Amino acid sequence: MFGLRCLPGECVLQRAVLVRKKLTAKEGGGWLSGTLFCTHFRVAFVPQDSPKPDDNADPVLLGDHDVALASIEKVVAVGPSRTKLVTASSSLKFTPEELVLYCRDLRVLCFLFDRLTPDTQAVEITYTIAKTYQPLKPGTVLSFQNAALGSVEMKQFLSNRRLDAHMNWFDSSSDWEQELERTGACGWRVSSVNDRFEMSTSLPKFNVVPQKVLDTELKKTFAHFNEGRIPRWCWRHPRGSDLLRMASFQNNIYHEKDDIRNLELILFGGQSLCVVVELGEEMPSPTDIQLAHTRLRALCLGDISTSVSVPDDKWLSTLESTHWLDYTRCCLRKAAEVACLLRGGHLTVVLQEAEDRDMTCVVSSLVQVMCDPHCRTRAGFQGLVQKEWVMAGHRFLSRINYHRDSDKEESFVCGDLSPIFLNPLWVQYPSRFQLTGDFLLALHDSFHLPIFSSFLANCHRERCKRSQNLSQSYTPVNGWRDVLPRGSFPDPSDPPLPPVWDWALQYSSQRRERFTQPVSLPALPQPLFNGNLNTNPELSDSAPGSVFLLSRGSFSCSANLLPWRSGGGSGVYRKSHRRGGSSSENLPGLERLLKAWALTELPQGHTTTIAGLQGPLDPYEPLLPLLLGPCLGVWRDCYLRGALHAQAFSHPISSSTQHPVEQLAWEVQQLRDKLALTSSPTNTVPAKTQEPRRTDSNLNQNTNNSTFLFPASRPPGPVVSKTTPPILNLQPRVPPASSAPLSRPGHRDSSKHTFLFGHPSSSEARPDQRYFPAPNNNAKLPKSNGPSLGS
Repeated sequence: MFGLRCLPGECVLQRAVLVRKKLTAKEGGGWLSGTLFCTHFRVAFVPQDSPKPDDNADPVLLGDHDVALASIEKVVAVGPSRTKLVTASSSLKFTPEELVLYCRDLRVLCFLFDRLTPDTQAVEITYTIAKTYQPLKPGTVLSFQNAALGSVEMKQFLSNRRLDAHMNWFDSSSDWEQELERTGACGWRVSSVNDRFEMSTSLPKFNVVPQKVLDTELKKTFAHFNEGRIPRWCWRHPRGSDLLRMASFQNNIYHEKDDIRNLELILFGGQSLCVVVELGEEMPSPTDIQLAHTRLRALCLGDISTSVSVPDDKWLSTLESTHWLDYTRCCLRKAAEVACLLRGGHLTVVLQEAEDRDMTCVVSSLVQVMCDPHCRTRAGFQGLVQKEWVMAGHRFLSRINYHRDSDKEESFVCGDLSPIFLNPLWVQYPSRFQLTGDFLLALHDSFHLPIFSSFLANCHRERCKRSQNLSQSYTPVNGWRDVLPRGSFPDPSDPPLPPVWDWALQYSSQRRERFTQPVSLPALPQPLFNGNLNTNPELSDSAPGSVFLLSRGSFSCSANLLPWRSGGGSGVYRKSHRRGGSSSENLPGLERLLKAWALTELPQGHTTTIAGLQGPLDPYEPLLPLLLGPCLGVWRDCYLRGALHAQAFSHPISSSTQHPVEQLAWEVQQLRDKLALTSSPTNTVPAKTQEPRRTDSNLNQNTNNSTFLFPASRPPGPVVSKTTPPILNLQPRVPPASSAPLSRPGHRDSSKHTFLFGHPSSSEARPDQRYFPAPNNNAKLPKSNGPSLGS
């Protein structure tokens, strides 16, 4: 319809012609002319020069310029002299000249209505979007899913789609056995004791446990842990160490002798040492992360309803006060500690959290990305998220709060940490990843689209209930059981929900091609099945059967670490013996591990990478991130992609006036013209009284890497003519060719608008950079540990 290829059953509610969309800097900048549509499912924009859609091609949910209605958070209409937040019950008393859509995924879409656009179309499409997108509440999610996928043709199309055969889905016993074989893990088996979710409702059907523990003995161990989340195998390091995760121990549980034997068999997994990493003390809670994310979102997008924005000179300090970078650094540091610990071999590292459903997902995923090159490929990373998040029982549905079941606004899901906290590693080691920033951004945006089965449940059991329409029955012997009635099928009124990994359903082939990049994977030697290498230097002199607690970078042997040992039970339980030497005793635990690691002899011909320093490479060495302040920054492509639009419309700005960036460019051009006029032969100052040009005094920087556009103070020297303006070697960013020509803007209080966020962290030119100071080879910049903007 008018160049828009509708999905099967999709209806166009309203359209507006002669509309221009503001393109981001990544898209090339400028404006793109076309037609704006609003359907039951999305807001679509079709450029006027786009090719004719192919009716025989498979349908794609979202085009390159589309946004789903469920992703929209605010609709703002901009008039000649005012800005209004449009809701379903509001009324417009002016014809909007611009339409701004604020999205839950931090995008900001700006559409400009042409003078030839009928006023009725501009008003009607603004009202239609405001009434249709409606903030999610109970009952609207299902209607949104039916609008997107509920047609007969779409149900038939989705039912015939096949799963990606190149990734591991971890939903069957063979999938877990394949992972055991890939990592070379011996002494472990796949148990189906929880196939009907009787032992634990939040664990998957299949779990990996030691071979020496029978299912009859394994059933007795579930009661000793919160929600029955027993220690489970996650991954084996190629040097022989095993990574496990579990919930906290239940209180007031009597430990029989056989139970103690089985519990220790599960914890040690055939290894001689066990290190428990308690994440509850050091890691941020989901509430802390939610608060930090809300503050970061407000900083990047501002509050359009109150017209509040952060000035440039306080932007970085406000970013630091959100604690978002602190939490990112904390997760990366803990993952680096675990990765270094696993390198030693001959031990199991157990990640412990109260409920084992939030931060254990983050740390275990980061550890495997750091250590396993397979997890840095597209198929490997998708399988990693499927294993450590989807099947492990992360509460996606509750964290995203699609249904708005509580009054607490939760626009963030801990699952966002998967692409967000991976971004610093990707920025520091881009050549070691097959994934690209476009893939991470697409995965981040998919969390906010409630049509994927991966995120519309809190555990494997809930997904099975929806897909198989399970009912429950109660018997005095077996308790509650899920029963699939004979001949029953899923409710035909509910549309089949695709997994998030079906990228061909979401994006065009041109965008999917940007998801991966060529990467040369190192030739990995065969993994060690027995781990007969030198153990960690700090734990090498410990007796077999010892259990240690890694907390705040140091090892200890707490008496209450294992409840059955606190009363003097069996098992060797000694303190950690550290090697002498004043040079290592005063270092934090992680630095001690790194120092011992650097001194360890590596196989001949291999090199290593420690904290970004290149040396002999060993493919098994983890990618350790740089954690200093300037090395970590905000994910620019995600969190700052809509910041310029958001701040540009934090105050009423008419479309007839220039963009503030163009105004700044015009002012700089005026200064350059005056400088050229002053430097002309007719106005030249005598050479004996003219001061030589200084290239090292036109840039002032504070400790937060902010840039101040003030001329630097000059030292005592020859007197300069008062007619000579200060020398500012600044070059304005040339506006796009499609932009309106520069003209002198009307007088306006420019102090309300803030656009300069500081220098990027790298020397590469940024597409949104406005000023280019002259090179300075002699200036000494102050040291900084503050936050940076990242990439």
